[in-house]
Amino acid sequence: MLKIGVGPSSSHTLGPWKAVLQWLEILDIEKTEIVVIHLFGSLAKTGLGHATDIAILMGLLGENPTITNTALIADKVQNIQQTASIFLNGKKKISFNYQNHLLFHFDKTLSFHANGLQFDAFDKKENLISSEQYFSVGGGFVVQNLEYSATKCTIQNIQLKYPCNNSNELIEHCKQNNISVYEMVIANELFWRNINEIKDDIETIWQVMLQCVYKGCHTAGTLPGGLEVKRRAAALNKQLIGKNTHYNSPEEWIDVIKNSKFHFDKIIRWISCFAFAVNEENAAMGRVVTAPTNGASGVIPAVIMYLICFSEERFTLPNNIIEQFLCVAGELGTFFKKGATISAAMGGCQAEIGVSSAMAAGALTHCLGGSVEQVLMAAEIAMEHHLGLTCDPIGGLVQIPCIERNSMGAMKAITAANIALESNANEAKVSLDKVIKTMWETAKDMNSKYKETAEGGLAVSVNMVDC
Repeated sequence: MLKIGVGPSSSHTLGPWKAVLQWLEILDIEKTEIVVIHLFGSLAKTGLGHATDIAILMGLLGENPTITNTALIADKVQNIQQTASIFLNGKKKISFNYQNHLLFHFDKTLSFHANGLQFDAFDKKENLISSEQYFSVGGGFVVQNLEYSATKCTIQNIQLKYPCNNSNELIEHCKQNNISVYEMVIANELFWRNINEIKDDIETIWQVMLQCVYKGCHTAGTLPGGLEVKRRAAALNKQLIGKNTHYNSPEEWIDVIKNSKFHFDKIIRWISCFAFAVNEENAAMGRVVTAPTNGASGVIPAVIMYLICFSEERFTLPNNIIEQFLCVAGELGTFFKKGATISAAMGGCQAEIGVSSAMAAGALTHCLGGSVEQVLMAAEIAMEHHLGLTCDPIGGLVQIPCIERNSMGAMKAITAANIALESNANEAKVSLDKVIKTMWETAKDMNSKYKETAEGGLAVSVNMVDC
């Protein structure tokens, strides 16, 4: 659920990028002379605003989205366009015409998922030697066939210690074995990696998140794409931190914030600052962590920053508190992926900001000492108050309303956690499983123009000229 990648979208940028890389693994590069990429559904309708075309080109170059130098992306794309050629997988130079070989099918959607791609390759005699379809199903996840099922906990014939597809199973495992959600997640992860590898991977994810927050809070300017949206996090950080405050690293910056005097309205502004920072970086094709998607990548970091900077327990939190937060958040996210969707193209923004807010709410509740039932209650509350949220980005860009929406999602997560911690979770009237089911039903009932197509809502009410 937490993947390192490049903005602005996990489904429209990271997913297509990874799909190309998967295709290159089975493609006969030496025989290939021409490649043609077809984009369908939401990928076509909002692909340009979401940098889907750029992601495709970077994938064809064989670049790894986890480690590629994001500062060089624009130059590499420009070179492809100017030379009408591309080094396929970094191995073979072939002709590539941007207009003829990268096709947007605006009026066609593949049946399995709204985010469909087809990759065709031809030899020097123009014989078709490869044709594969992939689907970017949200959160950077990519599948190739229609038999895809996200509900299985058995992978490669390995049975997890605590198979868990929903909240009822989670409660059962935790209660019967007297363990926390975090401990259950670690026990399952141990089937694939040892504890040191798990901790190292989580630390890497957190460092990418932290660097993203820090960079966003110290980078001014205007976001690309044509809306001329000004970055706000840097100015807000400067205002909140004070003129004569000095620090040399993200860690020192956090210490300054943690030890400063603050009141309620200042905390709210800091939370917005953290969320803005991440999503401004995301909009600028910076390096972010899907949580569970790029469009919603600011919620979880903002809530973690709230936990370590402003919670009453901030000076006594255990050393592994961020590890616990990310493990619990990730587990809760899987319930939505298995029982509904984390793709805005399938479910609207309730599937992105709503899910991220639920993940953050439950994780925060766990870290503040809540019971398993309270963790689930917090996640349910957060999602309940995102039901029906549409995805209607102006200009197909992950900027308006997406950046501010991450701030709202973070605030709802914190509020949901506080409500759950002060409640008897056994008296809750709505379960997390029921709200996930309701979310999926809402998604299926939602008009397609509100599902990341730029055909409804703010996307048509407000145009580029207005901005």
